[in-house]
Amino acid sequence: MIAAVLVCLVVGISDGDTLTVRCGQPARFEQRQVRIHAIDAPERHQSFSEASRASLARLCLNIRARIRHVDTDGYGRTIAQVECRGEDVAEHQVRCGMAWVYTRYAGTRTDLLALQARARSARSGLWADAHPIPPWVWRRR
Repeated sequence: MIAAVLVCLVVGISDGDTLTVRCGQPARFEQRQVRIHAIDAPERHQSFSEASRASLARLCLNIRARIRHVDTDGYGRTIAQVECRGEDVAEHQVRCGMAWVYTRYAGTRTDLLALQARARSARSGLWADAHPIPPWVWRRR
């Protein structure tokens, strides 16, 4: 079964992998948090967190995004494949070095691994740090 695609206005950016969207008709819209599937961006107060957030904002803020539901997380957020301006958001963030591939949850998104390897070898974004700390490690500290 193919998941339905919603077209929603992006009204907020929490960080480099989470956005707030408004879906539906203006008088009856529904606002929801959407976590980008297959990536994990730096947490607040972590190196490159603001750059990652700004990258996502430049691509998606105040733009209609195509959202394909993948799952729902423990916080009630929609986990989704998201497209803004015709570009896959997970690919964009990983290619620019603004997020890691979250291999634990990436599933079939093996395409992202090659983009991450290129960003890493080019020392793009967070890969400019000598020893970048993945967010899942940083959260445990």
